[in-house]
Amino acid sequence: MLLPGAVPPQEENPDQAVAWHYGDPFGEQRAAARGVAVVDRSNREIIAVPGDDRLSWLHLMISQHVSELPDDQGTEALVLDSQGRVDAHMVLAHVDGTVWMDTEPGASATGARGDRQTLLAYLEAMKFWSKVEPRDATSEIALLSLVGPEAPAALAAVDLPAPTDTYAVEGMVRRMPGSYDLLLPRDEMTTWWTKLTTAGARPMGSWGYEALRVEALRPRVGVDTDERTIPHEVNWVPVAAHVAKGCYRGQETVSKVHNIGRPPRRMLLLHLDGSADSLPETGDPVRSGERTVGRVGTVAQHHELGPIALALVKRSIAPETELTAGGSPAAIDPDSVPPDTPGLGREAVKRLHG
Repeated sequence: MLLPGAVPPQEENPDQAVAWHYGDPFGEQRAAARGVAVVDRSNREIIAVPGDDRLSWLHLMISQHVSELPDDQGTEALVLDSQGRVDAHMVLAHVDGTVWMDTEPGASATGARGDRQTLLAYLEAMKFWSKVEPRDATSEIALLSLVGPEAPAALAAVDLPAPTDTYAVEGMVRRMPGSYDLLLPRDEMTTWWTKLTTAGARPMGSWGYEALRVEALRPRVGVDTDERTIPHEVNWVPVAAHVAKGCYRGQETVSKVHNIGRPPRRMLLLHLDGSADSLPETGDPVRSGERTVGRVGTVAQHHELGPIALALVKRSIAPETELTAGGSPAAIDPDSVPPDTPGLGREAVKRLHG
């Protein structure tokens, strides 16, 4: 839904039905960086998984270790295809006998016959005899996010807790890296929005939220990933993909690349030439000279960094390489280059040979 003062998104924006901004997208970002901002993310799909076997069953379905996930704790996880490529990403909260999973609008997964189906349909098809009842809870629960150093004070002002440990859940509040998620009854969302803005949280749209996400190098399925993306390329190991547990689809690829290989690409932050006639779009090629070396993901206008983008770029490309992204000159942010650590298995072989 569009809350008061909201400017609706453009047609190609992946975040339909929520605000693009509230009149001053750069001011909204500054508020989030220095104070606190509240973001309507009620377009996220919510899947509820109750049932006696919820943890043991999910442990087999997703890439994260959740068989012993404590009450009032969350995590991030993926659904992979049989080749270890990313199908879906979700954030979990285990509360009161139910695992709540929020994921991208229109999230889908590869079915047993190779067909594409909704994430919920995929989970339903994999129930077999397990005591679980996954359901679409999007009409029940809506998500708001509080971003900024003053978020704990804003929560206290409306009598809500501010968990200190990452992914901890207290009541309706889940701590995330750099923010707090509020998992609210959907029919109470507007009431809580009013309480939070009255307490000093500035409304921020998806424009600002996405710019800060890009700055933080947090990927998004379907935007910063393509049909070939494996978790290692976008920093989802070990955040959302556990390398030691077995028995989930795609596990062999995750383990093999972690132990003895390197991913063929890596996600980098690009600084774009703001003087260009137009910025690149998601899916545009990244080129070194005439050679295509990557793919543009999220493109954002940041309040301090200017135009920036996430991109999947071949590992062989040096950080100082001059690039173009969709025709716009682009430079790799050296601080975004992940350490090129060798696989554990390769190091063990070297020590053995030594």
